[in-house]
Amino acid sequence: MPKSVWLLVIGMLINVTGNSLLWPLNTIYMNEYLGKSLSVAGLVLMGNAAAGIVGNLLGGWMFDKVGGYKAIMLGITITLVALIGLNFWHGWPHYVWFMILIGLGGGIVFPSMYALVGTTWPEGGRKGFNAIYLAVNVGVALGPAAAGIIASYSFDYLFTANMLMYIPFFFLALVAYKGYDRRAVASTNVVQESSRIDRKAPFYALLLISGAYLLAWVGYVQWQTTISTYTQEIGISLKQYSLLWTINGAMIVLAQPLIAPLVKRLENRIKLQMVVGLVIMFSSFIVVAFAEEFSMFVVSMVILTLGEMFVWPAVPTIANQLAPEGKIGFYQGIVNSTATIGRMIGPLAGGILADVYGMSFMLLFITLFVGAAIIPALLYDRPLRQESSD
Repeated sequence: MPKSVWLLVIGMLINVTGNSLLWPLNTIYMNEYLGKSLSVAGLVLMGNAAAGIVGNLLGGWMFDKVGGYKAIMLGITITLVALIGLNFWHGWPHYVWFMILIGLGGGIVFPSMYALVGTTWPEGGRKGFNAIYLAVNVGVALGPAAAGIIASYSFDYLFTANMLMYIPFFFLALVAYKGYDRRAVASTNVVQESSRIDRKAPFYALLLISGAYLLAWVGYVQWQTTISTYTQEIGISLKQYSLLWTINGAMIVLAQPLIAPLVKRLENRIKLQMVVGLVIMFSSFIVVAFAEEFSMFVVSMVILTLGEMFVWPAVPTIANQLAPEGKIGFYQGIVNSTATIGRMIGPLAGGILADVYGMSFMLLFITLFVGAAIIPALLYDRPLRQESSD
């Protein structure tokens, strides 16, 4: 990979590790330290996610209008201001306002980072997006592990550690990302020499692939919510459940060489890669729907992780390929906000289904939900084919 992409990957790693220090313990902090109910804590986290959606769309729009550098610096600055504030005022209701600002700032950063990967290394295709995907998952693994240790001394130290992670990210972006917009414009001009005449077809294609992405995320997030509760009900310990996510994180990093030959064969067939990944994810939900022992949950998690390794990097890659000139940031903002919407509504939908109809029905319904994601993934390029035949 070029040095420019490595710097983006390092920045994303620092960014996600910092974010991941706080998010696993948000509910615990609001419930046990601030004395708020779980429902109130859930509303705060929903507000954080909603601000993230606004940030995704704003960050994508800013990338197209003023450049990725300014968008990233604005997002980091908003987040850093919020984190500094949290170090001084982390009571109620200040915690709510700062969490919303953190969601907004983080949301602005993400689409610009993805868009810069695509425009600074267009010939890299999926590789650049896969590198960002790996950085995100390493950060998600490191952050919570460190958070538990830090919080065992004091929650105040957790706020400080989060802030200290963002300071090097701020200076890295300030110094290293400044010239990226010039390279982005140059590469965009090259890519868009064969720009499509009708911009509606790529957007319709984007909506279809985003629909598949949304359905997949609504299913995936059940592992962090309803399925985690279900495992406790059937006698699987919290330690065993945590091990499932350790397996997930380890596989994402260690299994890359194993899937690399297959990914290389599918390098120019990104649609097939997406569909294969969704079929694998669908299979994992069939397994978990009938799982009653820990070993079956392990098998399901292994299958799920294999599927996400194909799907998650493919979506921003497809968005980058679809984007007409001047819309790369907007398209990345759409797919990033789609994932955030899935993470926001997934727990609510799963919880309602489990409460009203029972866990077995919920698992069956969610399995069908993930299976339905295969349909828009198969059809997403149909508007493009129709346009080319006109």
